[in-house]
Amino acid sequence: MGKPTGFIEYERRVSKDVSPKQRIRNFNEFHEHLTMEEQQKQGARCMDCGVPFCQSGMTLGGMTSGCPLHNLVPEWNDLVYTGNWEQAYLRLHKTNNFPEFTSRVCPALCEAACTCGLNGEPVSTKENEYAIIENAYEKGYAAPKPPKVRTGKTVAVVGSGPSGLAVADQLNKRGHGVTVFERSDRVGGLLMYGIPNMKLEKHVIERKVKVMEAEGVVFVTGADIGKNVKAEKLLKEFDRVVLCCGSSQPRDITAPGRDAKGIYFAVDFLSKNTKSLLDSGFQDKQYVDTKGKDVVIIGGGDTGNDCVGTALRHGAKSVIQVEMMSKAPDGRGDKNPWPQWPQVCKTDYGQEEAIAVYGHDPRIYESTVKEFIKDKSGNLKAVKLVSLAWEKEPKSGRMNRKEVSGSEKVIDAQIVLIAAGFLGSQKYVTDVFKVALDGRTNVKTEDGRFATSVDRVFTAGDMHTGQSLVVKAIRQGRECAREVDESLMGYTNMYVQ
Repeated sequence: MGKPTGFIEYERRVSKDVSPKQRIRNFNEFHEHLTMEEQQKQGARCMDCGVPFCQSGMTLGGMTSGCPLHNLVPEWNDLVYTGNWEQAYLRLHKTNNFPEFTSRVCPALCEAACTCGLNGEPVSTKENEYAIIENAYEKGYAAPKPPKVRTGKTVAVVGSGPSGLAVADQLNKRGHGVTVFERSDRVGGLLMYGIPNMKLEKHVIERKVKVMEAEGVVFVTGADIGKNVKAEKLLKEFDRVVLCCGSSQPRDITAPGRDAKGIYFAVDFLSKNTKSLLDSGFQDKQYVDTKGKDVVIIGGGDTGNDCVGTALRHGAKSVIQVEMMSKAPDGRGDKNPWPQWPQVCKTDYGQEEAIAVYGHDPRIYESTVKEFIKDKSGNLKAVKLVSLAWEKEPKSGRMNRKEVSGSEKVIDAQIVLIAAGFLGSQKYVTDVFKVALDGRTNVKTEDGRFATSVDRVFTAGDMHTGQSLVVKAIRQGRECAREVDESLMGYTNMYVQ
């Protein structure tokens, strides 16, 4: 695959980013992509390694290594190199319903497992994926292709995030009649309102939704099942129901002063920001304005970083990100060998921007909030932080984090954003369908299956497994669709890989 000597002849190149101080002036994507000719050289770097760990999707050391979708990476890298862009799109789309999303927001598990990266720089697979799908839209390869035969079977999909869209896309292509119910005013779920515009511009989602509509998928927005739409209605009118409502119950922080005004969940902060941007370009003021304010973000990960970038774009006076975990090493440790996911310190776009604006990394490690401090009117004015350290319990021998005595410090904060992850599915949805839950409030199924405890009701995505990656949600949706298809038809020929 690729040019046999390509990884020796060509250095890894990826898109250039607009400078941090320049890009924080707006909420646009900020990557300056390579030319098609240069992209073909990057495809040439795929080294015909024999064992393509990039597409394995294995679990190594408790972490995913390689693409969970089992994308045929070496095949379409080779097709990029030889300039066969249409065939590259067909091979990419065979395993991935939404490369326009994953090429923007996936952390590139494929690249972390690339054999070329063992002793050098990995192939720029994510950039190649982006080039393939954008070229496909430009050339018409990604145009709507409605199924030629309809089965007469109907399926309701509740939730239009990545797993719900994958279920809908797969089942519609099979010929079933699919209706997607979304409680928000726009289709996309996590993709639309959970991921900021600078990572995924929303016209990209709308473009794909229009293709799906032209292929026969029906989208109903403003339909909140369990509130303004009854679950019984779906069970009566459709042959199957698939729940893809996400893991949308945010984890809270219990500390004195939690009732102070100015404390928000990160998901609400990001959602309101994107909605206001799309509705009015922020003219409606229906967002949390951080201009001139000291902002403290509790939690790391992608969500915490997105909050940093969003707060900066509104002109925050200062931004601090508090993380309970220790700082990861700058390079791989001996216990974290390739092709495991590299457990190293990553400075993402938001942190890069904070460093450029404030002159320092916004992250404070091994710390947590001990108290939210209010003024006389109940408004948040500061937070008290405390350092954490590992201590071994004498009886059990387990290591636990303990507060370090005398380490408390108070920092100004008029806004706090809680980005501490999610606990599981929302109770009102699971209650109305009467589906069984596991100990983490995820919808329970048999191992490796998607049928719930309720007849004709299935589930997929974060609602099924807990909070995870977009690429894993798509994989779940594809596998769930296959099981639904088999239950409807008595057999299935649906390709999942």
